[in-house]
Amino acid sequence: MAVASTPLIEEARRIFTELGYTVEEDGPELRAERKWRSVYLTTAAPADALERGDMRCFVVREEDAADVRSDLLERGPDYDWAVIGVDADGDHHVHHPLGSRELPP
Repeated sequence: MAVASTPLIEEARRIFTELGYTVEEDGPELRAERKWRSVYLTTAAPADALERGDMRCFVVREEDAADVRSDLLERGPDYDWAVIGVDADGDHHVHHPLGSRELPP
């Protein structure tokens, strides 16, 4: 199955599960937990996302990641955030407020 047809919320579940998080559905979003961290995962645009928790991750197609990052920088939300861009091959890249990088294996 092509990655492009995989729903982004399932990509978010896969990525965080591979990173060792326990991932559960929490309304329209996912909540990923590991040790003391609880990260809310969403595929919604920043303007439409629920505002809860101290850590949020926006999972988008890679071609949209820079725009979502810019939107978040302009909004300056009161939570820590990152954007994960998923490309057509299923690879993902993290876009933080201070720059971008690939997730470690």
